[in-house]
Amino acid sequence: MRTYYDIYSEARARLRKAGIGEYSLEARLLLAFAANKTPTDFYRDISMYCTEEYEREALILVSRRENGEPVAYLTGSWEFYGLPVTLTPDVLIPRADTETLVEAVLEELAATDSPRVLDLCCGSGCIGLAIAKNARGAPRVVCADISQKALRIAAGNAADNGIKTPFLCVRADALSAPPPNLGMFDAIMCNPPYIPTPELEGLDASVKDYEPMLALDGGPDGLDFYRPVCSMWTSLLKPGGLLAFECAEGQSGDIIRIAENTGLRHVKTVKDTGNTERAILFTK
Repeated sequence: MRTYYDIYSEARARLRKAGIGEYSLEARLLLAFAANKTPTDFYRDISMYCTEEYEREALILVSRRENGEPVAYLTGSWEFYGLPVTLTPDVLIPRADTETLVEAVLEELAATDSPRVLDLCCGSGCIGLAIAKNARGAPRVVCADISQKALRIAAGNAADNGIKTPFLCVRADALSAPPPNLGMFDAIMCNPPYIPTPELEGLDASVKDYEPMLALDGGPDGLDFYRPVCSMWTSLLKPGGLLAFECAEGQSGDIIRIAENTGLRHVKTVKDTGNTERAILFTK
């Protein structure tokens, strides 16, 4: 019989050979998931013997990861802003870069008690969740997405994270005018599809082949969503309300011009930990 450590050593070696940078972390996450343990408990039990059935199932997961399938989809969960987020291939995997947007919004809302906020193009709802858990008072969150599957995931994540304040999920197309009766918001946050269509084929296979294209394709110049959000969705902002976007490298100047042409005022642009301009904030 082999121990968990034996399987872990094999998994590390295989993922490393496959060119996966975080091979040790990913091996531990996959093997802990296969054992129905937390990564901490897996490490605690690493010297214990495992069954042949476990070995077989664990190494199937490793093989799938070698072939490019993301760990987050293999395990069905990820962490964002300290919160567990359930995922399926119907939604994007939350990136640490997006925490830059959350931090910037929380800083701007620090003096607003129980803000009403909209997470537009919400996907898994991770941005709205982070605001609901960390904004002052009892934040009221509306998550909007065109994908009904994404909205079900966002609602489930709110329940799983014990959100007690109002957390509403509504179907809406960010490329069109907002549906009636959404009300007014202190802040609108939007992490839209922003990859230019010609660049999609050049994406890493783990993104291109597994993550939803609906959440990636930003049109010919990557800016298809910024225009209607600035021109139509800001009608839902209270006077002095905040509009906050995530963007890709090199897009901030164009987005500022789009927003200012609709009468918005640029508040600030915030860089992520990789020194890329990642979050852009405007006020009405």
